[in-house]
Amino acid sequence: MINNRSLLVVGGLAAVAWIASNTLYVVDETERAVKLRFGEIIEENIQPGLHAKVPITQTIRKFDTRVLTLDTDPSRYLTLEQKAVIVDSYVQWQVVDPTRYYEATAGDEMMAIRLIQPRVDESLRNEFGRLNLQQIISEKRDDLMRGPTQELDRLLRDELGVTVVDIRVKRIDLPEDVSSAVYSRMRSERERQAREWRAQGQEESERIRANADRRRQVLLAQAQARSETLRGEGDAEAAGIFSEAYGQDQEFFSFWRSLDAYRQSFEGEGNMLVVDPSSAFFQYFRGPVASAADDAEE
Repeated sequence: MINNRSLLVVGGLAAVAWIASNTLYVVDETERAVKLRFGEIIEENIQPGLHAKVPITQTIRKFDTRVLTLDTDPSRYLTLEQKAVIVDSYVQWQVVDPTRYYEATAGDEMMAIRLIQPRVDESLRNEFGRLNLQQIISEKRDDLMRGPTQELDRLLRDELGVTVVDIRVKRIDLPEDVSSAVYSRMRSERERQAREWRAQGQEESERIRANADRRRQVLLAQAQARSETLRGEGDAEAAGIFSEAYGQDQEFFSFWRSLDAYRQSFEGEGNMLVVDPSSAFFQYFRGPVASAADDAEE
């Protein structure tokens, strides 16, 4: 009796556990789910949490709603002028409508990727086909991919229930047969710009140099005029002092001028003067008496 009762308890617990495991289910925060009854959707977009279902007749399909990355293979596209470029890119996408996503892909992520990839390729092909090579090189990549991102987002929301978060270009290369021509054109363009900048720099240099020369001439003229004014004022003041000094003691002034004349005449080596000793030049060599007599004779 005891063994039979234990068996019944264990069996009851197993039955409860089986019913609970097939009735209750959990949707994670990174997931969304749909409820199916014999393959037909009867509840859409089930949110995260603990939920219940009818065992056997109802099944649950869960989908990852995190941002997923599709890394595409490098593709060859033609520009507006029919020049080829090799573009390496990737796409970030996310499930936003679980019902539509399940109906389009049966919840198979690889199926979704096979549907998304050709549409991305077509959109990029159209985008690069409307731009020339110079625009592709010069434009920012974020701006370049804004149009395809918005276009694919509208298309894939309706078709697959997914949103295109972003399309990023990792690298844009040129085929070897195009690279040399493009580099030559880029080099020519840079050389042209360099010549223009050098010409502008030369013009600016000449203008600055001319302004500096003009200012130099003006400053020199002003300085010359100022120096002449100061020299004239100094000469006038010196003449006044000289005249005043001469008027105070004419005899001493004559003596001083004679000494200065002697010093200048005999300051060099080997100087020789042939002068009559009785001339007025040597009057102060004969003493003050002789000098006074000479003055009296004069």
